[in-house]
Amino acid sequence: CGYQRDNIPQQEDISQFLFRRTGFKMRPVAGLLSSRDFLNGLAFRVFFSTQYIRHSSRPLYTPEPDICHELLGHAPMLADRSFADFSQEIGLASLGASDDDIDRLAHCYWHSVEFGLCKEYDSSGTPKHKAYGAGLLSSFGELEYACGPHSDEQEKQGEGEDDPKQSPPETKPWDPDLASRQAFPITTYQPVYFLAESLDDAKQRMRLFCEALPRPFFALHNAQTDSVHIDRPVVRTKGVPDNA
Repeated sequence: CGYQRDNIPQQEDISQFLFRRTGFKMRPVAGLLSSRDFLNGLAFRVFFSTQYIRHSSRPLYTPEPDICHELLGHAPMLADRSFADFSQEIGLASLGASDDDIDRLAHCYWHSVEFGLCKEYDSSGTPKHKAYGAGLLSSFGELEYACGPHSDEQEKQGEGEDDPKQSPPETKPWDPDLASRQAFPITTYQPVYFLAESLDDAKQRMRLFCEALPRPFFALHNAQTDSVHIDRPVVRTKGVPDNA
Protein backbone atom coordinates (compact mmCIF):
# COMPACT_ATOMS: atom_id res chain seq x y z
CA CYS A 1 0.00 0.00 0.00
CA GLY A 2 2.99 2.33 0.22
CA TYR A 3 3.58 2.40 3.99
CA GLN A 4 7.16 3.69 4.34
CA ARG A 5 9.15 5.73 6.84
CA ASP A 6 9.29 8.65 4.41
CA ASN A 7 5.94 8.23 2.67
CA ILE A 8 2.26 8.50 3.60
CA PRO A 9 0.33 5.99 1.46
CA GLN A 10 -2.55 7.06 -0.73
CA GLN A 11 -5.94 6.43 0.83
CA GLU A 12 -7.25 4.95 -2.42
CA ASP A 13 -4.50 2.31 -2.44
CA ILE A 14 -5.35 1.31 1.13
CA SER A 15 -9.07 1.28 0.33
CA GLN A 16 -8.54 -1.11 -2.58
CA PHE A 17 -6.37 -3.38 -0.40
CA LEU A 18 -8.97 -3.47 2.37
CA PHE A 19 -11.75 -4.20 -0.10
CA ARG A 20 -9.84 -7.23 -1.39
CA ARG A 21 -9.19 -8.46 2.15
CA THR A 22 -12.41 -7.76 4.04
CA GLY A 23 -14.80 -5.86 1.78
CA PHE A 24 -14.24 -2.58 3.64
CA LYS A 25 -13.71 0.71 1.81
CA MET A 26 -12.27 3.99 3.08
CA ARG A 27 -14.10 7.15 2.10
CA PRO A 28 -12.46 10.57 2.68
CA VAL A 29 -14.29 13.22 4.70
CA ALA A 30 -13.31 16.78 5.58
CA GLY A 31 -14.05 16.46 9.28
CA LEU A 32 -16.00 14.72 12.00
CA LEU A 33 -19.43 13.28 11.19
CA SER A 34 -22.39 12.77 13.47
CA SER A 35 -22.40 9.45 15.32
CA ARG A 36 -25.41 8.26 13.31
CA ASP A 37 -23.85 9.07 9.92
CA PHE A 38 -20.51 7.50 10.86
CA LEU A 39 -22.01 4.31 12.31
CA ASN A 40 -24.46 3.96 9.41
CA GLY A 41 -21.46 3.90 7.06
CA LEU A 42 -19.99 0.93 8.92
CA ALA A 43 -23.17 -1.04 8.17
CA PHE A 44 -22.18 -0.87 4.49
CA ARG A 45 -18.52 -1.64 5.30
CA VAL A 46 -17.56 1.97 4.60
CA PHE A 47 -15.11 3.70 6.92
CA PHE A 48 -15.13 7.50 6.76
CA SER A 49 -11.54 8.72 7.06
CA THR A 50 -10.10 12.17 7.73
CA GLN A 51 -7.15 13.42 5.68
CA TYR A 52 -5.35 16.07 7.75
CA ILE A 53 -2.33 15.37 9.97
CA ARG A 54 -1.57 16.31 13.57
CA HIS A 55 0.66 19.29 14.34
CA SER A 56 4.36 18.53 14.64
CA SER A 57 4.39 20.03 18.15
CA ARG A 58 2.14 17.17 19.39
CA PRO A 59 3.41 14.04 17.63
CA LEU A 60 2.40 11.56 20.34
CA TYR A 61 -1.26 12.48 20.76
CA THR A 62 -4.10 14.27 18.99
CA PRO A 63 -7.59 14.87 20.43
CA GLU A 64 -9.10 14.63 16.93
CA PRO A 65 -8.66 11.78 14.43
CA ASP A 66 -6.03 12.54 11.79
CA ILE A 67 -4.43 10.56 8.98
CA CYS A 68 -1.96 8.96 11.43
CA HIS A 69 -4.89 7.74 13.50
CA GLU A 70 -6.74 6.41 10.46
CA LEU A 71 -3.81 4.71 8.70
CA LEU A 72 -1.89 3.43 11.74
CA GLY A 73 -4.89 2.66 13.95
CA HIS A 74 -7.96 1.77 11.93
CA ALA A 75 -6.69 0.55 8.54
CA PRO A 76 -4.54 -2.36 9.83
CA MET A 77 -7.35 -3.63 12.07
CA LEU A 78 -9.92 -3.39 9.27
CA ALA A 79 -7.71 -5.77 7.26
CA ASP A 80 -8.63 -8.47 9.79
CA ARG A 81 -11.95 -10.06 8.80
CA SER A 82 -13.06 -10.83 12.34
CA PHE A 83 -12.43 -7.25 13.44
CA ALA A 84 -14.06 -5.89 10.29
CA ASP A 85 -17.17 -7.96 11.08
CA PHE A 86 -17.10 -6.61 14.64
CA SER A 87 -17.07 -3.02 13.34
CA GLN A 88 -19.90 -3.72 10.90
CA GLU A 89 -21.95 -5.33 13.68
CA ILE A 90 -22.11 -1.97 15.45
CA GLY A 91 -23.00 -0.23 12.20
CA LEU A 92 -25.87 -2.58 11.39
CA ALA A 93 -27.28 -2.07 14.87
CA SER A 94 -27.31 1.69 14.28
CA LEU A 95 -29.74 1.45 11.33
CA GLY A 96 -33.15 2.49 12.59
CA ALA A 97 -31.89 2.94 16.16
CA SER A 98 -33.25 5.68 18.39
CA ASP A 99 -31.10 8.71 19.24
CA ASP A 100 -30.51 7.32 22.72
CA ASP A 101 -29.37 3.96 21.35
CA ILE A 102 -27.13 5.68 18.79
CA ASP A 103 -25.45 7.40 21.73
CA ARG A 104 -25.05 4.05 23.51
CA LEU A 105 -23.59 2.42 20.40
CA ALA A 106 -21.20 5.34 19.92
CA HIS A 107 -20.00 4.87 23.51
CA CYS A 108 -19.44 1.16 22.85
CA TYR A 109 -17.54 1.99 19.67
CA TRP A 110 -15.34 4.44 21.57
CA HIS A 111 -14.52 1.98 24.35
CA SER A 112 -13.77 -0.88 21.93
CA VAL A 113 -12.84 0.01 18.35
CA GLU A 114 -11.16 3.23 19.49
CA PHE A 115 -9.70 2.39 22.91
CA GLY A 116 -10.30 -1.32 23.51
CA LEU A 117 -7.89 -3.70 25.24
CA CYS A 118 -7.80 -7.49 25.15
CA LYS A 119 -5.81 -10.19 26.88
CA GLU A 120 -2.93 -12.02 25.24
CA TYR A 121 -1.20 -14.88 27.04
CA ASP A 122 2.55 -15.44 26.94
CA SER A 123 4.31 -18.82 26.87
CA SER A 124 3.96 -19.17 30.63
CA GLY A 125 0.21 -18.56 30.53
CA THR A 126 0.46 -15.09 32.04
CA PRO A 127 -2.05 -12.63 30.56
CA LYS A 128 -0.83 -9.30 29.21
CA HIS A 129 -2.91 -6.33 28.18
CA LYS A 130 -2.76 -5.64 24.44
CA ALA A 131 -4.39 -2.78 22.56
CA TYR A 132 -6.72 -3.28 19.61
CA GLY A 133 -8.33 0.17 19.69
CA ALA A 134 -7.20 2.58 16.97
CA GLY A 135 -6.86 5.49 19.38
CA LEU A 136 -4.21 3.54 21.25
CA LEU A 137 -2.46 2.01 18.25
CA SER A 138 -1.96 5.46 16.72
CA SER A 139 -0.77 7.16 19.91
CA PHE A 140 2.58 5.98 21.27
CA GLY A 141 2.09 8.04 24.41
CA GLU A 142 -1.34 6.66 25.32
CA LEU A 143 -0.40 3.14 24.21
CA GLU A 144 2.36 3.12 26.80
CA TYR A 145 0.03 4.66 29.36
CA ALA A 146 -2.77 2.13 28.82
CA CYS A 147 -0.67 -1.03 28.47
CA GLY A 148 2.16 -0.22 30.87
CA PRO A 149 2.94 -2.27 33.99
CA HIS A 150 0.26 -0.50 36.02
CA SER A 151 -2.46 -1.70 33.62
CA ASP A 152 -2.25 -5.20 35.07
CA GLU A 153 -2.93 -3.92 38.56
CA GLN A 154 -6.41 -2.64 37.66
CA GLU A 155 -5.89 0.13 40.16
CA LYS A 156 -8.75 2.54 40.28
CA GLN A 157 -7.92 6.14 39.47
CA GLY A 158 -8.23 8.53 42.39
CA GLU A 159 -11.15 10.90 42.58
CA GLY A 160 -10.73 14.51 41.57
CA GLU A 161 -7.67 14.09 39.37
CA ASP A 162 -7.50 16.79 36.70
CA ASP A 163 -4.87 14.96 34.65
CA PRO A 164 -5.51 11.23 34.03
CA LYS A 165 -1.78 10.73 33.42
CA GLN A 166 -1.08 11.47 37.10
CA SER A 167 -2.44 8.13 38.25
CA PRO A 168 -2.96 4.71 36.65
CA PRO A 169 -6.12 4.27 34.56
CA GLU A 170 -8.93 2.05 35.69
CA THR A 171 -9.38 -1.18 33.72
CA LYS A 172 -12.82 -2.80 33.61
CA PRO A 173 -13.93 -6.12 32.08
CA TRP A 174 -15.51 -5.64 28.66
CA ASP A 175 -19.24 -5.23 29.16
CA PRO A 176 -21.05 -3.38 26.33
CA ASP A 177 -23.97 -2.44 28.57
CA LEU A 178 -21.60 -0.80 31.06
CA ALA A 179 -19.45 0.71 28.29
CA SER A 180 -22.54 2.22 26.67
CA ARG A 181 -23.03 4.35 29.79
CA GLN A 182 -19.38 5.11 30.57
CA ALA A 183 -18.51 8.77 29.97
CA PHE A 184 -15.19 9.59 28.34
CA PRO A 185 -12.96 12.62 27.68
CA ILE A 186 -11.85 13.53 24.15
CA THR A 187 -8.93 15.87 24.91
CA THR A 188 -6.91 13.75 27.36
CA TYR A 189 -5.84 10.17 27.88
CA GLN A 190 -8.70 7.89 28.89
CA PRO A 191 -9.20 7.35 32.63
CA VAL A 192 -11.07 4.06 31.98
CA TYR A 193 -10.32 1.21 29.56
CA PHE A 194 -12.36 -1.93 28.90
CA LEU A 195 -10.52 -5.25 28.72
CA ALA A 196 -11.93 -8.18 26.70
CA GLU A 197 -10.81 -11.78 27.11
CA SER A 198 -10.08 -11.83 23.35
CA LEU A 199 -11.21 -10.18 20.14
CA ASP A 200 -13.75 -12.96 19.65
CA ASP A 201 -15.04 -12.34 23.17
CA ALA A 202 -15.39 -8.62 22.40
CA LYS A 203 -17.31 -9.39 19.22
CA GLN A 204 -19.65 -11.94 20.77
CA ARG A 205 -20.55 -9.71 23.69
CA MET A 206 -21.16 -6.79 21.34
CA ARG A 207 -23.37 -8.94 19.13
CA LEU A 208 -25.55 -9.95 22.09
CA PHE A 209 -25.81 -6.32 23.16
CA CYS A 210 -26.85 -5.22 19.66
CA GLU A 211 -29.45 -7.99 19.37
CA ALA A 212 -31.06 -6.84 22.62
CA LEU A 213 -31.54 -3.24 21.46
CA PRO A 214 -35.16 -2.37 20.55
CA ARG A 215 -35.26 -1.67 16.81
CA PRO A 216 -38.03 -1.27 14.21
CA PHE A 217 -36.23 -3.84 12.00
CA PHE A 218 -33.11 -5.97 11.79
CA ALA A 219 -30.62 -5.40 9.00
CA LEU A 220 -28.37 -7.82 7.13
CA HIS A 221 -25.61 -6.79 4.73
CA ASN A 222 -25.38 -8.60 1.39
CA ALA A 223 -21.73 -8.55 0.35
CA GLN A 224 -22.54 -9.71 -3.18
CA THR A 225 -24.76 -6.73 -3.98
CA ASP A 226 -23.21 -4.37 -1.38
CA SER A 227 -26.68 -3.64 -0.04
CA VAL A 228 -28.51 -3.94 3.26
CA HIS A 229 -31.73 -5.95 3.54
CA ILE A 230 -34.23 -5.51 6.36
CA ASP A 231 -36.57 -8.14 7.75
CA ARG A 232 -39.84 -6.19 7.65
CA PRO A 233 -41.52 -3.23 5.90
CA VAL A 234 -40.48 0.22 7.04
CA VAL A 235 -43.21 2.69 8.00
CA ARG A 236 -42.55 6.20 6.69
CA THR A 237 -42.03 8.75 9.45
CA LYS A 238 -44.83 11.31 9.77
CA GLY A 239 -44.02 14.67 8.22
CA VAL A 240 -41.67 13.30 5.55
CA PRO A 241 -42.90 14.30 2.05
CA ASP A 242 -43.76 11.45 -0.32
CA ASN A 243 -41.28 12.75 -2.88
CA ALA A 244 -38.41 13.06 -0.34
